[in-house]
Amino acid sequence: MQFSKPLRNRKKTIIRQYTLGWMAGLIFLVFIRSVGTVEVSRFNPSLDVAIFFAGLLGGFFGMISGYFQFLLEEKIYRQTSIKKLLIIKGVYLLAFVVAMIFVAYLMSVHILKFEIGLWEFATDAGSGVVYLYIIVFDLFMLVLRQVNLMLGEGNLTKLLMGEFYEPHEEERIFMFLDLQSSTQLAEKLGHITYSNLIQDCFYDLGVVLAYEAEIYQYVGDEAILTWPTPAGIRNNNCLKAFYAFQHQIELRKEHYEKAYGIVPSFKAGVNLGKVTTTEVGKYKREIAYHGDTLNTAARIQAKCNELEKPLLVSQHLKDRILGRKFVFHFMGEMPLKGKEEAVAIYAVEPAS
Repeated sequence: MQFSKPLRNRKKTIIRQYTLGWMAGLIFLVFIRSVGTVEVSRFNPSLDVAIFFAGLLGGFFGMISGYFQFLLEEKIYRQTSIKKLLIIKGVYLLAFVVAMIFVAYLMSVHILKFEIGLWEFATDAGSGVVYLYIIVFDLFMLVLRQVNLMLGEGNLTKLLMGEFYEPHEEERIFMFLDLQSSTQLAEKLGHITYSNLIQDCFYDLGVVLAYEAEIYQYVGDEAILTWPTPAGIRNNNCLKAFYAFQHQIELRKEHYEKAYGIVPSFKAGVNLGKVTTTEVGKYKREIAYHGDTLNTAARIQAKCNELEKPLLVSQHLKDRILGRKFVFHFMGEMPLKGKEEAVAIYAVEPAS
């Protein structure tokens, strides 16, 4: 199966996470079964040998589990019902456990020269606890993956390390992305169908990850994207992401026309500046960005309809863009709601 470069990079990330996770999980299992306890199984190699094979087994099946998770997210999730998803996951988990038993048996017989039949090995004393551990650990990895996706790729580790505990200032790029004519569409389609449309659009928004974007928040029919300034400026990522999203929707034009009778279009405002980054909330924690940079980006996006332009940026951002792949049209210095000083705004379009 062939994947684009961004998807290949995403696949590598997920596989790496699962490989390291399963290696750590099986090595931990060896420790709790070997240190300070009496092993009831007849298969009882030395601790160093057990750790080596646990790491080997965890690495091999971690790669398989990571690849399956990647396919689940990219190729299956939005293509089937939740009932079928659960069935697929259940069948996979059963096959995963059986395959792990078989490979562990082959390693035991052919490498460690342990003389035992396959059925005896599979039903050896204490094996039931091991199988339960494997199932629970797989679910743990799945939950961890979902939490990681909810916080944004890579932010879970930062959150656990306390990087957001104390507020700190940093420079970032923000894009406020909003669905055109959302009120009319909601009235025309009805709430349920309209919600399905938003789901589809934001699923397609995943293409922006290939341009180093972080999806900060979904607010109704609006999405807020952000980049650390170097990542957003590099290769014009913060502008390319918008056009990549447009292109993705165009590729699925037939789907949108058939399902909703329209092809959605989006408008966006982009700004660059200093923000305060911190962790907020007691019972529902999330990473939050505060500052005038976000307010300005939101106000710029609100000017898209008035100026009849799909993508507007501030001069702060325009002055940092490198290369000649985009053309900027000065739209004037405009007063924005909530700001005393006018802001220079530019419309953007790809260079021909």
